[in-house]
Amino acid sequence: MKEQTLAAVFLDELRDTYDAERQLTRALPKVAKSASSEEFREAITMHLEETKGQVQRLESVFESIGQKARGKKCEGMQGLIGEAQQLMEEHDKGPVLDAALIAAAQKVEHYEIAAYGSLCAWAEALGYHDAVDLLKETLEEEKTADEKLTEVAASGVNEEALVGAGAPE
Repeated sequence: MKEQTLAAVFLDELRDTYDAERQLTRALPKVAKSASSEEFREAITMHLEETKGQVQRLESVFESIGQKARGKKCEGMQGLIGEAQQLMEEHDKGPVLDAALIAAAQKVEHYEIAAYGSLCAWAEALGYHDAVDLLKETLEEEKTADEKLTEVAASGVNEEALVGAGAPE
């Protein structure tokens, strides 16, 4: 039986999160290309750049705890990305797809917020002070991205999706 320590769980989650962020850097350009809302496309493009920085920040976290940066396949992110890909296959480009993709992107943000929240707490408990600062920075970016997606949806995308679907005004 493997010895389970908080440090081992932290490292495992760190590797999982590293892979998740790397998966996102490959998926976000496809989402941006599928967006019809300029505001949504810009939000996704901006978050792609943040995500690239988050990958680098995670590499610094690994370095700060004396570990080599390597990922562990993140099944959760793979599933969330798969759901978004399915939406893009099932819906034509337009407001309805935008609304669905915003919801899918928010699922991703909530998943990441949960991961980074746990990593921050564990890093704090383990005394990984440099890691805590780096992880908190990313956690705040993820919360801000979620808020931005809510703003985009509320600024007209959801209403346009209603009209586009033939719903009464």
